[in-house]
Amino acid sequence: TLVARGWTDAQKRAFVIADNKIALNAGWDEDMLASELAAIRDMDFDLNVIGFSLDELAELVEEGEGDGDGDEGDDDEPPIPPEPVIPATREGDIWICDQHRVMCGDSTSKGAVATLMGGLHADLVLTDPPYNVAYEGKTADALTIQNDSMPDATFRKFLVDVYSAADAAMRPGAVFYVWHADSEGFNFRGAAKDVGWKVRQCLVWAKNSLVMGRQDYHWKHEPCLYGWKDGAAHFWGNDRKQTTLIEWDRPTKSTVHPTMKPVGLFRYQIENSSRQGEVVLDQFGGSGTTLIACEDSDRIARLMELDPKYCDVIVKRWQDYTGKQAVLEASGQTFDEVSAERLG
Repeated sequence: TLVARGWTDAQKRAFVIADNKIALNAGWDEDMLASELAAIRDMDFDLNVIGFSLDELAELVEEGEGDGDGDEGDDDEPPIPPEPVIPATREGDIWICDQHRVMCGDSTSKGAVATLMGGLHADLVLTDPPYNVAYEGKTADALTIQNDSMPDATFRKFLVDVYSAADAAMRPGAVFYVWHADSEGFNFRGAAKDVGWKVRQCLVWAKNSLVMGRQDYHWKHEPCLYGWKDGAAHFWGNDRKQTTLIEWDRPTKSTVHPTMKPVGLFRYQIENSSRQGEVVLDQFGGSGTTLIACEDSDRIARLMELDPKYCDVIVKRWQDYTGKQAVLEASGQTFDEVSAERLG
């Protein structure tokens, strides 16, 4: 503690200004700060009293925890391009990404989903719909998800329409994985029952780090409904040692899409429930995780995404990852050519 005995009033005032200026110039050693915050939290100390916002604390503490004991970390995650201010994609566009298709359109429309499928049927549905919790990402742009805040009855009807559109595109015996929020489990399960889907099990993703929030218990897991369409036997491609608890490290930062999943996690599910060369449908493309996982596992991806900005992200991520060019189905132009024409 500095004792300012004998200082003049001017000296005291100058010191206050200098001390604050030095603090501003100093900045943080963010690695050390994150590590210290994580350690203090583990001592049951209330971090809310030290001047950081809840979102700042969430990001810092998650970084301080580092890699956990899950099957994979996020070091191998293919980079995700930034969300564009003005997208090149327009509603109705279909991007041909080699054997895959990405469409900007309505996931509740049977007609739109049929167009996306391009004459094929889905052998697997793997999707991560809006959770209806008004989720907002912890980034500078406060990333949000469309259709993520509806009245209860409206949301259930939305899910029924989504499931119905998927069901019309699925082969008998096709497996479905539907990620969801625990707080909306009733609607997700109820909508499945409404369309005749039988949920066989609920899988739980056990994350290596918590998601800080304003509830008493911080969330450290995410559920996923698992089942298959009636009419034929479903495919299982793994051994008999798999359990309903999936331990997998979460991405440390949701830099583009606020609820993005690890590519490895989706690939694990894809390889468990489909064969090489089969078709995987995802009606909520998000940051393109399903597309990258299908590219890695030699499956054929069909992605629908309502938001044109995220469509751009999906296409650019695939292009960066593969070194190939996506082509607009309507004109045969590459994504870069369309971007130059539409955006100048």
